[in-house]
Amino acid sequence: MARTAAGWGVVVLGIILATSVGCDTSPSINVGGSSTSSSTSTGGGSTATPAPSAGADWPMWGGTPLRNMVNTVEKNIPHEWDPASGKNIKWTAGLGSQSYGNPVIVDGRIFVGTNNERQRNPEIKGDKGIIMCFRESDGEFLWQAVHDKLPAGRVNDWPYQGICSAPVVEGNRLWYVSNRCELVCADVEGFTDGENDGPYTDEKYTSKIDGDFIWVLDMMEELTVFPHNLATSSPVIAGDLVFVVTSNGVDEGHIDLPSPLAPSFIAVDKNTGRVVWEDDSPGRNILHGQWSSPAYGVIGGVEQVIFPGGDGWLYSFEPKSGKLIWKFDCNPKDSKWELYGNGTRNNLIATPVIHEDRVYIAVGQDPEHGVGDGHLYRINPVGKAGDITEGGADWHYGDKDFKRTMSTVAAHDGLLYAADLAGFLHCLDLKTGKPYWVFDMLAAVWGSPTVIDGKLYLGDEDGDIMVLQTGKTLKRLVNSEDGINMKNAVLTTPVAANGVLYIVNRTTLFAIQQTGK
Repeated sequence: MARTAAGWGVVVLGIILATSVGCDTSPSINVGGSSTSSSTSTGGGSTATPAPSAGADWPMWGGTPLRNMVNTVEKNIPHEWDPASGKNIKWTAGLGSQSYGNPVIVDGRIFVGTNNERQRNPEIKGDKGIIMCFRESDGEFLWQAVHDKLPAGRVNDWPYQGICSAPVVEGNRLWYVSNRCELVCADVEGFTDGENDGPYTDEKYTSKIDGDFIWVLDMMEELTVFPHNLATSSPVIAGDLVFVVTSNGVDEGHIDLPSPLAPSFIAVDKNTGRVVWEDDSPGRNILHGQWSSPAYGVIGGVEQVIFPGGDGWLYSFEPKSGKLIWKFDCNPKDSKWELYGNGTRNNLIATPVIHEDRVYIAVGQDPEHGVGDGHLYRINPVGKAGDITEGGADWHYGDKDFKRTMSTVAAHDGLLYAADLAGFLHCLDLKTGKPYWVFDMLAAVWGSPTVIDGKLYLGDEDGDIMVLQTGKTLKRLVNSEDGINMKNAVLTTPVAANGVLYIVNRTTLFAIQQTGK
């Protein structure tokens, strides 16, 4: 069993992280849940599947802007399936050769980031960043957004990593970050409707299966951002603003910061692509790259957007003005950053989670830097302002007990579930941080644990999905000690929408639904 994450490239996904539909105070979105049946199956399973249970769409990374990896809406989501025999496999859809984008499901469509190795359009060849769109009911490929690679190569745009950003979808628009460090607003129909919606009309690829861009903000050209290895952030929307981490980072030598004055975090008008405000708080203190994603919510009655900075600090801003509310250093004061992961200071790659007036975040590094000691915090910013590092945390869990992570946490029913890169899944008391149990996945974990239908799902680098019962007592729901093998590495996070579980391995999107057989 692989324990380290060697050999997968330096991707630091738009990643891995998120919150739930149907929890906390965020509204659920139920566009779907209609009675739909599919006659498509894979691997010898039944060709007739029941109509999906009443449920909700999954419109962004984490389901809601709170980014809590919990889904309390979906019911009858299976904990047993078999890709080899087709048991409970509704359909599968082919992706590229490497897929790190987490799927979002809205209004009958599924969007997922990958690369161009499958060449859905045989006329478009070579390495590209791709967002693929599929029909939710049967997995039929509909269209794709194609982005050429940046000319500088791996320093800005690592080969074959595709698009790691998970889109956020509202109405007939989706927003995501391309491999070219662009914040893109696109039409959910692509060019399948035969229309080139503006104001952007200079698309390079314009066939019926290509993407129709509404506007494109080139963060390198317009904001002098220098993405390190790849731009990956998954946007979040509040009102008319879309928020995104720019991925500004160091050069190929991992020491110099080519663009220290470029913004690390921006708020953009979602309708026009105009930058409303920008922040460069990490400044010259960016440690490596910035690959995380923001969260948005109301904490202690105060509306705020949370930015995980490339200096290891967590920042909270007023969404409309960009004024700093509070900040928190997620590393010990005596920690030191050293090249290639040898030091004790860490990045923030996981997405912050807002839950019941608290913020949860854990530190990590590029997976090729090794596991290392990590830190997980429950931050209480209620009634506080400015630097709240001293006295701002309710509790801390880490050092030898919890390793570096890229995973986002799931807070549910008084418990917190958190995974580390070393492959251990931890169950903690939400209020005290006391551990109840630790489960060994036996392989490195890049994705996030997610609670769906009272069950806990987590994938690993060996391609296994483990399903556990939620609760203070450790209980495995699958027979195999390793879990259910998906035939290839699972570096993303399982999600559910409208009665169906979706899992992305490196090359394939699986739709999994209870058939009763």
